[in-house]
Amino acid sequence: MIPELAHLALVIAFGVALVQSTLPLAGAARNDAGLIGLASSAAWAQFVLLTFSFGALVHLYMVSDFSILNVYQNSHDSKPMLYKITGTWGNHEGSLLLWVWVLTLFGAALAAFGKSMPATFKARVLAVQGMVTVAFIAFTLFTSNPFERLDPAPLEGTGLNPLLQDPGLAFHPPMLYIGYVGFSITFAFAVAALIEGRVDPSWARWIRPWVLIAWSSLTLGIALGSYWAYYELGWGGWWFWDPVENASFLPWLAGTALLHSIIVVEKRDSLKSWTILLAIFTFGFSLLGTFLVRSGVLTSVHAFAVDPDRGMFILLILAVALVGPLLLFAWRAPQMRASGAFQPISREGALIMNNLLLAAATGVVLLGTLYPLFLELVTGEKISVGPPFFNATFIPLMVPLLLILPIGTLLAWKRGDLRRSLRLMSLAAVAAIALALVAAFTDPRSTIVTALGFALAGWLFGGAVMDLLQRAGIGRSSWARLPARLVSLPGSAYAAAVAHTGVAVTVIGITASSAWQTEVITSMGYGDSQRVAGYNVTLAHVGPVQGPNWIANEGTFEVERDGRHIATLTSDRRHYPVEGTSTTEVGITSNLWRDVYVVIGEQTGDGLYVVRLYHNPLVVWIWLGTLLMAVAAVVSMADRRFRVGAPEPKRAKAAAAPAAPAPQAGS
Repeated sequence: MIPELAHLALVIAFGVALVQSTLPLAGAARNDAGLIGLASSAAWAQFVLLTFSFGALVHLYMVSDFSILNVYQNSHDSKPMLYKITGTWGNHEGSLLLWVWVLTLFGAALAAFGKSMPATFKARVLAVQGMVTVAFIAFTLFTSNPFERLDPAPLEGTGLNPLLQDPGLAFHPPMLYIGYVGFSITFAFAVAALIEGRVDPSWARWIRPWVLIAWSSLTLGIALGSYWAYYELGWGGWWFWDPVENASFLPWLAGTALLHSIIVVEKRDSLKSWTILLAIFTFGFSLLGTFLVRSGVLTSVHAFAVDPDRGMFILLILAVALVGPLLLFAWRAPQMRASGAFQPISREGALIMNNLLLAAATGVVLLGTLYPLFLELVTGEKISVGPPFFNATFIPLMVPLLLILPIGTLLAWKRGDLRRSLRLMSLAAVAAIALALVAAFTDPRSTIVTALGFALAGWLFGGAVMDLLQRAGIGRSSWARLPARLVSLPGSAYAAAVAHTGVAVTVIGITASSAWQTEVITSMGYGDSQRVAGYNVTLAHVGPVQGPNWIANEGTFEVERDGRHIATLTSDRRHYPVEGTSTTEVGITSNLWRDVYVVIGEQTGDGLYVVRLYHNPLVVWIWLGTLLMAVAAVVSMADRRFRVGAPEPKRAKAAAAPAAPAPQAGS
């Protein structure tokens, strides 16, 4: 009965979404308060219905109800409870239901926290969000029903892909979906603004928190996926420019540009058309990623290889989501004129350059991802576009972006003083030179590229510090007042500094782990030792291990340095009998300065084991930096000026206040 009720809830939610996507638009056009208010009520109703539907699917996985096809295909009685739950979204149908639930979560959140917006505009935003929900609930109901029954019900399921049976999968897909789906709200804001013909600083302030939520969630989701690939796939790397990795990176790059362009709209009432386009295309890239993952056109450990007909359905959603708003944009664009003029050397000019470089980088990643697919479609020839292409095209675009970034934060709005900004960056230049020298003398394998990477990190960090000091009035007030002025700075100032520091930390991690990684592939027997980057790794024992739903051959390694014991690591070759596949579990000892990474392989004919050893300097800094970026977004949202509803209550109170009595004659 539970599956039928959950399916019925999904059907009712589809009807409610149809209502939400139509009647509030008519109400906003006629200024009908009843129809306008229907938007929020429908959003809440959808959220309740989808919460029940998705919760029911989680319950069916937890109790191993194999009468449900989706549960049968992706679960097994012997799986630990954690992986039964995460198996809910470890497949196409379940993850799609999670996607739709997140859509309704954002709709309900906007209904709850969008009280400061004009009622007509809020209704239009929720109506557009309802249209997106209609499309994806239809996709779920007509092509990907997660509640399809089996009769008779099997006694056991076929299990879940062993690569997905990992704690990281409890958080990685949900965080990605919050990012992907979060950009549907910014898309709805853009389309509603086009319908209403309103793009102004107030609009930018309303949309900015939602961009921050989506961007920070996507940042964390990509970082979690990167770390999962690092420790689960056993190859010693953290990013391979896999097409599905790129599919999540595209909306992140476009979203980063959107986040910066919104600042210009808010502060200077400029870049309106460009910001609207970014909002549309950022969500478009999210839909493109969904197509690549679910269409079956890609073979990847990250992809759901499914029926191409489903891919065509998503392609249709993508086409409608882009063509309709772009036609509306072509009609409205001439009306969106900037009211704030500015010189090329200004904060606005720096942010425009930032956007242009990010747009170019997005184009490079898009080309490298889609070109092999188009070539195969046209000629049948299969080619692979991998790290050499992206390293040669993407990195050269990032270098000028990182050079401009701290300078732009020091420039004034409208007309900036470049010489003054460069003088203020003298401290950053010292930091850049110092870190470049550190890189050059730390390891003989350092190259000019290594030194440049460290120099850019120092430049960014020094620029973040100088930005805070300039905002606090350094040089314009006494040093004694500086601490008090620093404390009084708004949260957005610290958010920018923390985010740019996070970029610097990530750059150091990428540079060091790429330039100084040590890899050793060898054969080892009991008691054999191998040195890797000054560490002595000894194979102490190999023996069978029984897991809840797997059996393994586990190697135990002792790691020492200069005679001092560092860690005992275990690495497994696991076999999953139900799924009939094997995986490798790595052993890692990690600190702020390095990872020592051990992978045991197959046994050779002479009784030895193939072992791969890696020493990855500063690799953890990559994920620490991304964490700082996500924290910066939270700090920015905590700034009252940028929270949803911040500017409106003052106006509301002013309007509600009784008028002052008119002055009497002679008073």
